[in-house]
Amino acid sequence: MRISTKGRHAVMAMVDLARHQKAEPIPLSEIAERQGISLSYLEQLIARSKAKGLVRSVRGPGGGYLLKDGADAIVVSDIIEAVDDPTPRIDLQKDAAATCRELTDVLWQGIGDRVTTYLKSVTLAQVVEGHDLPANSNEG
Repeated sequence: MRISTKGRHAVMAMVDLARHQKAEPIPLSEIAERQGISLSYLEQLIARSKAKGLVRSVRGPGGGYLLKDGADAIVVSDIIEAVDDPTPRIDLQKDAAATCRELTDVLWQGIGDRVTTYLKSVTLAQVVEGHDLPANSNEG
């Protein structure tokens, strides 16, 4: 998994939504202002999140966005995968013909796999609460 600026901003916006939503939908303009993100950029991120079923919209006066499910049902990797294009997997036959680029790409892919595994274990609720995050593990 590659974590782009788009992915980081999407996670930040979802954390903001989870922190500030009660029973009322949150207008994107409020999130954009609090997080210093362009409203049009945020609209793109939330549209992708909505398409993946992470948020739902409420139209009309007092409208905005709500988490579709609770913050404890959303894992961070789902948010990033909703907004980032997938990184192509490398299927490398390790032989003498492999280039240094191909060999190091396999290394970065392995690191990305570890990041993905970790982010699949972290819920949005854990991030919002700011504690109880899974410990880094040397297993693997």
